[in-house]
Amino acid sequence: MELNNLTRRNFLKLAGVAGLGAGLSACAGSAPVPPTPTAMTAAMDMTPTTGDAAADMDALHEAGVKTFLDGIGKDKAFWGTKLDYKMDGGVKVFEVTASDLSWEVAPGQTVEAMAYNGIVPGPEIRITEGDQVRVILKNEMKQSTSIHWHGALVPNAMDGVPFITQKPVKTGETFTYEFTARNPGSHMYHSHHNAAEQVTKGLMGAFIIEPKDKSIDPQYDAEYTMVLNDSGIGLTINGKSFPYTQPIVAKLGDKIRVRYMNEGLLIHPMHLHGIPQKVFAKDGWNLQYPYMADTVLISPGERYDVLVECTEPGAWAFHCHILTHAESSHGMFGMVTALVVQQ
Repeated sequence: MELNNLTRRNFLKLAGVAGLGAGLSACAGSAPVPPTPTAMTAAMDMTPTTGDAAADMDALHEAGVKTFLDGIGKDKAFWGTKLDYKMDGGVKVFEVTASDLSWEVAPGQTVEAMAYNGIVPGPEIRITEGDQVRVILKNEMKQSTSIHWHGALVPNAMDGVPFITQKPVKTGETFTYEFTARNPGSHMYHSHHNAAEQVTKGLMGAFIIEPKDKSIDPQYDAEYTMVLNDSGIGLTINGKSFPYTQPIVAKLGDKIRVRYMNEGLLIHPMHLHGIPQKVFAKDGWNLQYPYMADTVLISPGERYDVLVECTEPGAWAFHCHILTHAESSHGMFGMVTALVVQQ
């Protein structure tokens, strides 16, 4: 069954659970947690009214899960939008525009953001080892900016650090980055000017260099990128907070590659219920000795690639295990999604 046809009823049927809300909420802890923003609660129309605190809490948790289920398949861009390029001789030319905008991260939560090509995170730039690349940055923001190619080997003049390797790109100006893709792997592109604000507000994106020899990577049936963030636009996966995140949907027996990229200011231990993750690459470099984990700790700036063998059918919670990043008395929020393995 394709994701587009995965309705709430089908999701529950495929998951094989009667109470998905309870299943996904099993990660709750007893430590103090910040409340979900009032705007989210209002948007769910689930303000407590019974006077029974436990019942009200349960209702709020259930409302969030229902909103998540109702949104399955509706956000076509959640798992990434690839940036198209034009050929200029033997050079792949990409155009990137930085702009200020308002961005909805969750029901009733709209934040002031900064975006590449109008989306948060910016569109995925995917090339192949050995490609000649040209990226033309146009700045339409109020602030100056730049682009740094985090993890990629580039000439010093193309590193994107204002007053170190280039002048800042001022409002209305353009700057051209040009280099050869050298080291394959999972990298990132982001601002390096007022970065604590600009990156965490959305000037970030996946920069993936595929290897010429694809046999160096494990085989897989599908891949997903999770760009993690936590400050400027809040606790988000790919620019959205639960219940506006989307699930990974796979078939029993599939092998899934997940690329984690931490663009935030905090660590995020990403935990998948029910199925282990095989960690086979860090910061774009394949590990000599891959290892198994149920929780993968990703620090700011780090990238990890994992392989998930979908051996266990059902709907499995997938979240940051710093519980204040994932759940409060108002229900799940922030850095939460699910892996659904269809039988």
